[in-house]
Amino acid sequence: MSAPTSAGVSRGPVGEAPTVRANRAWWDSAADDYQAEHGAFLRDDGFVWCPEGLDEADARLLGEVRGLRVLEIGCGAGQCGRWLASRGAVVAGFDLSFRQLRHSRRIDEEHGSRLPVVQADAGRMPFADASFDVACSAFGALPFVADAGAVLAEARRVLRPGGRLVFSVSHPIRWAFPDDPGPRGLTADRSYFDRAPYVEHDEHGEVSYVEHHRTLGDWVAAIVSAGLVLTSLTEPEWPAGHDRPWGGWSPLRGRHLPGTAIFTCVRPEG
Repeated sequence: MSAPTSAGVSRGPVGEAPTVRANRAWWDSAADDYQAEHGAFLRDDGFVWCPEGLDEADARLLGEVRGLRVLEIGCGAGQCGRWLASRGAVVAGFDLSFRQLRHSRRIDEEHGSRLPVVQADAGRMPFADASFDVACSAFGALPFVADAGAVLAEARRVLRPGGRLVFSVSHPIRWAFPDDPGPRGLTADRSYFDRAPYVEHDEHGEVSYVEHHRTLGDWVAAIVSAGLVLTSLTEPEWPAGHDRPWGGWSPLRGRHLPGTAIFTCVRPEG
């Protein structure tokens, strides 16, 4: 993807408001290139969990969705939500980026579909309590928020008791390695335990993009603190015959290191 120009990169603390502001602007600027580069891989009505290509049609991490109310968190252009709707789910999605949602509308117009989407911050989901049976997120929102616990608490709030949340993020171990698809990306050059966010700055020194790092233990703690129960952790292997790199994800690195972590959680009954 041809990302918006960055004048500098650093590692350091960034709060919630500047994170939201920077990432909304970045994704609005990057959405066209992102969809042009990755749209065919994602498919207009496909549910791909990660660059490894794990497909929900095969993985069935969400279970049977027919007749269920499903929320997609950080829906981008709505590819996953459109696939879920085709399987009989009643779907709504939201994304921080208005330009990503414009691509969702474009795809709907091209295919005669109609996926309900709204622009919103994942830390303040504009939905009623207990209004969904399932919530899901394929690299949407959670890697890019300053307070993952607040997003998980919001997901619990909008889920009915017994409801399921499944979300994928970059595997935390990748933060110890350079984001390089080649041999350089196989040698750790920083501490896995350094939680300082990755930050890009524009030519004026303003924060223009942020990703926040959490260890596996941090994710488990955030899930538990939000009142959810972790039921499984999926680490997709790089499949044979898949030769398409995606940024720092590649067949070479995928043979040695996990690239994605997928957490399956439930809201307890009662």
